[in-house]
Amino acid sequence: MNRYVIERDIPQIGAMSDGDAIEGAKKSNAALAQLAPRIQWQHSYVVGDKTFCIYLAEDEDVIRRHSELSGFPITRIFEIRRTMDPASTGGRM
Repeated sequence: MNRYVIERDIPQIGAMSDGDAIEGAKKSNAALAQLAPRIQWQHSYVVGDKTFCIYLAEDEDVIRRHSELSGFPITRIFEIRRTMDPASTGGRM
């Protein structure tokens, strides 16, 4: 499976209550269950009016299908080509 970042424009998502966030996650999980094992949600970053969701998926089509089933919009999809962090330098800066 490939790893993707899905950018979603959702007004006021950063101000959502914990209860609303849990309900949203349940809705997403129900859609994921219908599409399993072709897609997996790893986690999301929530900011002001956007989310950046990290998914493992066979392809972009299954991500779009999840969006249709869950009702969560897609602004852009990016396939992750490489992950980098401070350890990527092998300890050399």
